[in-house]
Amino acid sequence: MHANSHQISSSQSNVHKDLNALLLKHLTHPFQKPVTDYNRAAFERSIDAWRAAGAKPLILDAACGVGLSTLHLATQFPDHFVIGVDQSADRIARNTQWPQALPHNFTRVRADLVDYWRLLLHSGIRLERHYILYPNPWPKIGHLARRWHGHAIFPTIIALGGTLECRSNWRIYIEEFRTALALVTQQQVACLPYVPQQAITPFEQKYQASGHDIWRCRIELAQNTATRLAD
Repeated sequence: MHANSHQISSSQSNVHKDLNALLLKHLTHPFQKPVTDYNRAAFERSIDAWRAAGAKPLILDAACGVGLSTLHLATQFPDHFVIGVDQSADRIARNTQWPQALPHNFTRVRADLVDYWRLLLHSGIRLERHYILYPNPWPKIGHLARRWHGHAIFPTIIALGGTLECRSNWRIYIEEFRTALALVTQQQVACLPYVPQQAITPFEQKYQASGHDIWRCRIELAQNTATRLAD
């Protein structure tokens, strides 16, 4: 892995001043964009695979890229089923750095996460674990609404429950994610430096090799919070 990743550059130096107001808007105005037929079909295929495997406790690897993280999570949690979702057909089709013997408790699917998250919620399916690993940071100040914690889908992400974890090499992203979680859930959440014992995504490998600090936010979502947001 080449150690050539540049640090994220942004004129934003702290949690965005408009984050709280944006979150309150999303909490009072539910996201109403129609779900596409393509995403619905992709969702159903992945859920059929999960059910065929025995409907084990479910892990979602959101924006899984080439799926290396999905593979690692399936290996780490053999009693769970892992679904990796990514919008890129090219990334989903790759099998980079994979062993010959693969676990049978995972699948990958090409779909738009905004639709996929809503379909999970509307189907009454809740997650045991939920990973958002190294999302696009959208570092420009005007990009707040494109970050997952600033997007209208954020209440849905929380409503899916379970253990929610986000990692990034941009501290501000995790500080904002922590701030958003604390506001919506009223739970204490920490933004902490994180040193993986084993990198589970290509980005994680690259950032470690490049000497970047990695930050993590993780929360055990309270059942009453998930229920309240799902209603």
